[in-house]
Amino acid sequence: MGKSVDQVNGAIRGNPPSAGHVGVIGAGAWGTALARHLANKGLRVMLWAYEPDVVASINGQRENRRFLPGVALPPSLSATGSLAVAVQDCDWLLFAVPSHAARPVLQLMEPLMARPVPVVSATKGIEEGTLKVITQVMQDVLPAGMHPMVAVLSGPSFAAEVCRDQPTAVALACSDDRVCRFLQASLVTPLFRVYAGRDVLGVQLGGALKNVIALAAGIVDGLSLGHNARAALITRGLAEMNRLGSAMGADPRTFYGLSGIGDLVLTCTGALSRNHQVGVRLGRGEGLDVILKDMQAVAEGVRTSHAALGLAERHGVDMPIVREVCAVLFENKSCARAVTDLMERAAKGETEASPTGGERS
Repeated sequence: MGKSVDQVNGAIRGNPPSAGHVGVIGAGAWGTALARHLANKGLRVMLWAYEPDVVASINGQRENRRFLPGVALPPSLSATGSLAVAVQDCDWLLFAVPSHAARPVLQLMEPLMARPVPVVSATKGIEEGTLKVITQVMQDVLPAGMHPMVAVLSGPSFAAEVCRDQPTAVALACSDDRVCRFLQASLVTPLFRVYAGRDVLGVQLGGALKNVIALAAGIVDGLSLGHNARAALITRGLAEMNRLGSAMGADPRTFYGLSGIGDLVLTCTGALSRNHQVGVRLGRGEGLDVILKDMQAVAEGVRTSHAALGLAERHGVDMPIVREVCAVLFENKSCARAVTDLMERAAKGETEASPTGGERS
């Protein structure tokens, strides 16, 4: 990787966003939807899939029958099972691998990349062992010359609705303004609005933590506790997200934007939300093992809940909703008991300060 960041940024400034070659790493529903979006915009897209049947169905039937059935894929989108082919000669990369597989895939990618290019994380999760967000994992693995070109894309965006060309707005964050503008221009269309910013950490925390709150919202719905309870849960969940993000150095305003409250509301209420569906089934008495065995795609909130609690403990932040979700998932606590314990905590002011300086839920 011999080019400097300045050389790459120079190429970025001269590269028309309506042309070029993009590698998309990860062919789940979201990765495939983004690949389709970019291909329809006029870019040449190579989509890497781990599963051979996904590669075959995309190239043979122009459809990802496993993860995004019924969605026609354009001819300018090709699939491969080879990471070397996926990253070859790309102008930039979009990374949509589940959080638990992010580091191994990045480690396989790194020696295959001939030059530094921008990399956008579209993964909404936290690495369990290290408690790092995905761009931090990228910076662990990728060369230092690529660190300023690491970005994140997040926000309220069900893959199925993006593929139906329904209006969507998302947040894009990168520490390098020139790279951010290039990526924004490469992604934006009249039906896919992209807002740019610099809070890489906050955008990722919003995208990851909302999945945990969505599990809790699903539990509330599974228990048939009503709209009042769900609205309260979402609101207090946002407070927990903001509290942890602020303690970690994120911009509190981010959590009131698309990657925060926008994605939180969607994931806690939308029928297409996998995490909400898991919560509903938990609330109705099904076991987690049975639920996950039935699911084709990953529900990131299950893994993220444990990581979120670890971050809360590391930073001395009170996150009672996250704590109760973890107790339900990993300690066999009943959903009804978890809700009761949340409701019967000592009464306090809505913005009452905690001993560590943040508000308490």
